[in-house]
Amino acid sequence: MSRIGKRFAELKSSGEKVLICYITAGDPDIETTSKIVLELERAGADIVEIGIPFSDPIADGPVIQASSMRALEKGTNIPAVLGLVRSIRKTSELPLVLMTYFNPVHHFGISRFASEALEAGVDGVILTDLTPEEAGEWKYIADADGIDTIFLLAPTSTEPRIAMVANLGAGFIYCVSRTGVTGAKAEMAQGVRELVAGIREKTEKPIAVGFGISKPEHVRDVCSYADGAVVGSLLVDLIASNGNSPAMFDELRQVVSALKDGTR
Repeated sequence: MSRIGKRFAELKSSGEKVLICYITAGDPDIETTSKIVLELERAGADIVEIGIPFSDPIADGPVIQASSMRALEKGTNIPAVLGLVRSIRKTSELPLVLMTYFNPVHHFGISRFASEALEAGVDGVILTDLTPEEAGEWKYIADADGIDTIFLLAPTSTEPRIAMVANLGAGFIYCVSRTGVTGAKAEMAQGVRELVAGIREKTEKPIAVGFGISKPEHVRDVCSYADGAVVGSLLVDLIASNGNSPAMFDELRQVVSALKDGTR
């Protein structure tokens, strides 16, 4: 069992749910990203998704798109992100997930990416635009290296797609709460509870809900029927607003601590 599976199991046994935090690697820079990840862990994040920036992030809203552009302008690429993970692993066993698109991984080399990710200490990978129907080659390599492949399901997912992801996915199932792109929202989308219930009928694997979660009450609501909540744009925007200011870490600590309270 990976660090991801262990974290879900440990918290389930203690009656807690999982808080997953997303940030973009290289925004504002790689060195600060390493400090941010460790601060997120101290504040209560149970799993951290580290976004590898890509020039055409079709699933991401304006906040994460902008952070990806800033990171790319700083020269952030796959080797830099793998170096970031190695740096984090010197002091932390926090479950880490890399989130990106298939194009940069394909360009880097699928086998090379999987083997170097494993060596760096990556636990799971989300390739946002890689459908389960087309994931055979990647899954074969990732499974051999012991890396969890996390697939996304959305309100538009069909019964056959849900069944396929339930079978192929590892670590957890990422349930997208709404159609469209990422972004903090004032209210949770309708019908998420029913979507999670439908997925639950197909699998006992953990289910985490993301897209649009921006408040502790959102986390609390989601964690009443799912196994975890994913928060991204809120944190990416907070980082962008503060730059390299020391106040950023204080604000991150307060925000993430409040979000974590929603899982208890």
